[in-house]
Amino acid sequence: MKKGEKLGSFSKSQAVKLAGLADYQKGSVVSRAIIDKKCGTVTFFAFDEGQRLSEHTAPYDALLYILKGEAEIVVSGTTTRVEAGEMLMIPANKPHALVATKRFKMILIMIRS
Repeated sequence: MKKGEKLGSFSKSQAVKLAGLADYQKGSVVSRAIIDKKCGTVTFFAFDEGQRLSEHTAPYDALLYILKGEAEIVVSGTTTRVEAGEMLMIPANKPHALVATKRFKMILIMIRS
């Protein structure tokens, strides 16, 4: 893609406030792919309070960065509260789950290697 070419509703060369990529939806989880390539993905999520992802595993390391709000994230049985401005690494092949203790928005970065 060339400089200025559109990526979703914004250009690659455009400054964007990440937390503004999508609004919360009552009783839902909203996701939006920012980058989706063979080498990895970057995905934006907005969780309404009480929404969750049930326990699962992924074959790659993942990095969660909380933009707004807070969540409880369980990795291999250990619960961690993660708040706005904090990140958490999730190792490959480790069971993990999360719940929105408050509405929250996050970026999930997964590197496939």
